[in-house]
Amino acid sequence: METVLRKTRRRAGTFVLALSIAASLAGVPVAAQEGHPLKGSWIGTWGPNRNQGNDLLVVLNWDGKNITGTINPGTDNIPVKNATLQPEGWVVRFEADAKDKAGKPITYVLEGKLGNLPLPNRTLTGTWKNQEESGVFKLARQ
Repeated sequence: METVLRKTRRRAGTFVLALSIAASLAGVPVAAQEGHPLKGSWIGTWGPNRNQGNDLLVVLNWDGKNITGTINPGTDNIPVKNATLQPEGWVVRFEADAKDKAGKPITYVLEGKLGNLPLPNRTLTGTWKNQEESGVFKLARQ
């Protein structure tokens, strides 16, 4: 009788231990592969200097060959073209064609550098310019 009781207690202890391990592993975040470092929605500001800025939303995608995307998607969207990412230094460059308030064609060129690369909430900071003006931008991936 005592042997059966010991076996039952041992099985119960093993079950509790296994359940405890499973519960503790469920709380551990899994390091998923992020995919392309630019892919996702980026929110921030751009403007003539670091103190003044307009809200900016950039949505970028990677199709396996090209970086594509849109600046300020919605009614005033500007398609991204000629986007590149240089892994040495994590330098990003892309162009986007739009029209100014008078309807004149204008080309934006954005150049920046990725920061916080190992983290999901990466940053992209740099400068932008067009034919009429230039400034700085700072984005954070959402």
